[in-house]
Amino acid sequence: MKRNPIVPYILIMVMGLVLVFFLGIKGIGDAKEIAKEAEGGGEEVAAEFNPEAASKTCIGCHGENLEGAGGAPSLHGTGLSKEEIADILTNGKGMMPKGLIPAENVDEMAEWVSNLK
Repeated sequence: MKRNPIVPYILIMVMGLVLVFFLGIKGIGDAKEIAKEAEGGGEEVAAEFNPEAASKTCIGCHGENLEGAGGAPSLHGTGLSKEEIADILTNGKGMMPKGLIPAENVDEMAEWVSNLK
């Protein structure tokens, strides 16, 4: 008995179409909630700022241990004051873009970076 080699491809295609259909229905159901969040509504969650979690943004340029990589300097023992670090986080400097850290968390992040040894 010969098997038709196209049957598995047709089954995969049908499963894909069913998946797209159900995900589309799910998206339509969530559209009002997404629109509400985009307008600034929705639930306000005031989470505490965690510099260690925010440093995951820094890893891309400064390296896994923030030791400096790819032209970005090490964040350990920078010799900069907290105010200088806050200024760099706010306004950027060289390859460092501004605005990676939300303005309300710049002081906490600057203190965390200034205390890295």
